[in-house]
Amino acid sequence: MSAGLVQTYRAFVHNNAWANHRLLSACAGLSQAEFEARRTGFFPSIQRTLNHIYVIDLFYIDALEGGWLGPRAWENEVPYPSLSGLKPAQAAMDKRLIAICDALTPDLLNGFVRINRDTRVQIERRDRLLMHLFQHQIHHRGQAHAMLSETAVAPPQLDEFFAEGEAPLRAGEFAELGWSEQTVWKY
Repeated sequence: MSAGLVQTYRAFVHNNAWANHRLLSACAGLSQAEFEARRTGFFPSIQRTLNHIYVIDLFYIDALEGGWLGPRAWENEVPYPSLSGLKPAQAAMDKRLIAICDALTPDLLNGFVRINRDTRVQIERRDRLLMHLFQHQIHHRGQAHAMLSETAVAPPQLDEFFAEGEAPLRAGEFAELGWSEQTVWKY
């Protein structure tokens, strides 16, 4: 696997964290009642959907770090009932995933991760597991985005990637995250 592919995963992980930041920042405009309100989706509220993203991140990121947490990760389906607790927790989880991807090498990307499933050990290639995790977040952020569109809070645009010509448009959010373009595109 080439170093270029490693850089692609690093870009994906930053895009993932940026999308989480955008969505959770927009949700700050909701009241607690609106955050908890029943809506259509796999997890029938914005609160439950965003907490699900966090819980599954916890499960897989722990495994990617060599941990053995396993299904205990989802013993509490809503570990952060309010956005004021969830937003910094998700940001910390995103930083852990960024650290994993920043440490990737072609050999590590092609290596295997052991996942505690309680009754069995699942073994997955790291590249496939990372793509699964990114896709999981995209899927559920899309659901939360649709739920947010049912409120007075305008949902943020989440379908952007890092087009070079649009760097000035994201510079403020990157600064909030402590990043620059160089942070994402370090070859």
